[in-house]
Amino acid sequence: MNGLVRTGVITVIVMLRAPPVPTTRKERRTALPARLSAMTRTLAPTARTTAAALLSLGLLAGCATTESEDESAASGSTDEATSDVTEAAALTPRLVVTYDGGVQVLDANTLDVVGDVALDGFLRANPAGDGRHAALSTSEGFQLLDTGTWAEAHGDHAHYFTADPVLTDVTYEAETPGHAVVHAGRTNFWDDGTGEITIVDAEHVADGPGQDARTYTTPAAHHGVAVELTDGTLVLTDGTEDERSGVRVLDADDAEIAATDECPSVHGEATAQGEAVVLGCEDGVVIVKDGAVTKVDSPTSPGGFGTLAGSHSSSVVLGDYKEGEDQDPTQVSLIDAEAGTIQLVELPASYTFRSLARGDDGEALVLGTDGALHVIDPITGELTNSWPVVDAWTVPEDWQEPRPAVWVNDGTAFVSDPATSSIHAVDILSGEVWNTATLDVVPNELTGVTGDGVEEYEAHHDEDEHADHDDHEDHDH
Repeated sequence: MNGLVRTGVITVIVMLRAPPVPTTRKERRTALPARLSAMTRTLAPTARTTAAALLSLGLLAGCATTESEDESAASGSTDEATSDVTEAAALTPRLVVTYDGGVQVLDANTLDVVGDVALDGFLRANPAGDGRHAALSTSEGFQLLDTGTWAEAHGDHAHYFTADPVLTDVTYEAETPGHAVVHAGRTNFWDDGTGEITIVDAEHVADGPGQDARTYTTPAAHHGVAVELTDGTLVLTDGTEDERSGVRVLDADDAEIAATDECPSVHGEATAQGEAVVLGCEDGVVIVKDGAVTKVDSPTSPGGFGTLAGSHSSSVVLGDYKEGEDQDPTQVSLIDAEAGTIQLVELPASYTFRSLARGDDGEALVLGTDGALHVIDPITGELTNSWPVVDAWTVPEDWQEPRPAVWVNDGTAFVSDPATSSIHAVDILSGEVWNTATLDVVPNELTGVTGDGVEEYEAHHDEDEHADHDDHEDHDH
């Protein structure tokens, strides 16, 4: 009876053997699209029943399962998907690209468009933290987009699935949705309109806010940001609609344990190696580490920070750097959260708030207006490479207007180019543009998900968003 399953009047004999999955970046890039075509299996509703039976005998993908695991692998995380579910041979990262009129979802391996959702208004997009959903800032709050890629843990390995993307009805209500920060398996939503912070387990973010959500409301509503650390410590900004100058640190019971009011125009947050939190000020940065608050002054006066990008692989945070009213900065900052120092790096071109990113090994990446992706050693400050990607471009006057953006995953920098309505995939180490796709829309915001469960996103938080909350001319959003 080995390999034989009887389901009603249907007898199915299965002999499945999956070849090894590519492990190196180059192998995945060259082999994965073909493997996915050859290895995927579409599971229509009736086929899923048969697949579950196969799984129960340990025949599907050559592994053993229990009945509950079968149901989970076949349908447990696909309640939101209305299309057929496809099992893939490996992870299928996906990109989320907003445009005037909606959002498109692309397969990051092929750059094929796999979904298009129509939505009115200007859309912001952030990873929701579970490796599958993106949080879209809509008129109702943070609404979750199911990108349709996920993994199911199964003993010492995992199964990977894809489905058509779909806009879910899960919304974290917010009068004015602001920053969404993911750290240590927790997703932090901030409402600029009310000052309310909602924090949930990233693994269950798609369940919506429940009774186990942590909530906190600041004394006054303002454009701010919050991040919860692994021990429950909550780092957040403090201020009003008219002025922001404070950073507060609360314990797990919301009791204040440290604070400072010496961070004028506080904006931008990133977490470095060792859970050191860095926040930008118009005259320096504030570093929160082990419950202590430290102010580090700018190397020059004036000199301000508002966009930061952190990495768990580095104690150094990459930041912007604007001297006074400078709207075309050519310097970036390297903020060592361990040493409490700031190093400035001169670039051959300017950049914007969507230009900063980090590589998997902590590389500091800046997409310049010269069209190049500049790679900086975060320790030495050396500009190690400048990879040409797109044509030279000009910074738009309105912060909501499309401009090139960058998102990084697994050694690849994905770069959008509104001028040509294209997306490029660039190998960070070699500079090879290994894939390019032309879209039928003009891309604006760019982010993505890996499809690999709860993740860490120490992405930058942009100074140039929500400038209408500030009276400072250097905020051009």
